[in-house]
Amino acid sequence: MPLPIIETPKYETRIPSTGARVQYRPYLVKEEKILMVAKETTDQKQIMQAVKDVIASCTFNQVDPSTLSVFDLEYLFLKLRSKSVGETSKIMLRCEKCDKPNPQEINLEAISIDTSKLPSPKIMLTDKIGVVMNWPRVDLIGEIASGNLSPQDTVMSIIIGCIDSIFDDKGVYRASEQSKQELLTFVESLNQGQFAKIQAFIEATPKLEHKLEFTCPHCSQVNSHLIRGLQSFFS
Repeated sequence: MPLPIIETPKYETRIPSTGARVQYRPYLVKEEKILMVAKETTDQKQIMQAVKDVIASCTFNQVDPSTLSVFDLEYLFLKLRSKSVGETSKIMLRCEKCDKPNPQEINLEAISIDTSKLPSPKIMLTDKIGVVMNWPRVDLIGEIASGNLSPQDTVMSIIIGCIDSIFDDKGVYRASEQSKQELLTFVESLNQGQFAKIQAFIEATPKLEHKLEFTCPHCSQVNSHLIRGLQSFFS
């Protein structure tokens, strides 16, 4: 006689950058084990791969994590964690005055990413020439982080990696069909004003963040902490 199968609930959310609806389920014991094993290694590359694998599985393979922006991936994982482990997370923050630890609780369901004022990905560089940009993607940032690049080369690599296409009055040129050297030559040919327009788009990348205020019971100091980045939301 077969053992009973416990049904897993399904939920729905939107991918912040696109607004596309996606169904997801909580991660299960087998998937939590994958995350725990990866975390114990302290290898950031392995941890990120585990997060990507869990997101793919828990979204019924509707989502390819490799194509997600960093903030999309962080937001989706936060939703998974909320439904899998609990809607609150306890973290420890130090008082900015006395430096003593203060336990705090975050309502994960209250965390959102504001996409109401995102700049257009279409950037005109001249009257006829422009670019269409993507937000920095997970795999791009991981590749750059492992490359030990200088700050200048890091900025250039992010910009080149975020170009979706270049267009003029004659046609559209997909970045995926160009070599890195061709894209580098194009970016290096820009003047400072044109380059600044592209930089401003990258700098406007939304972030997973939450402002938390508390009064320290040890010294009565009112603290205001901006919690940013996926790992900061968990102890």
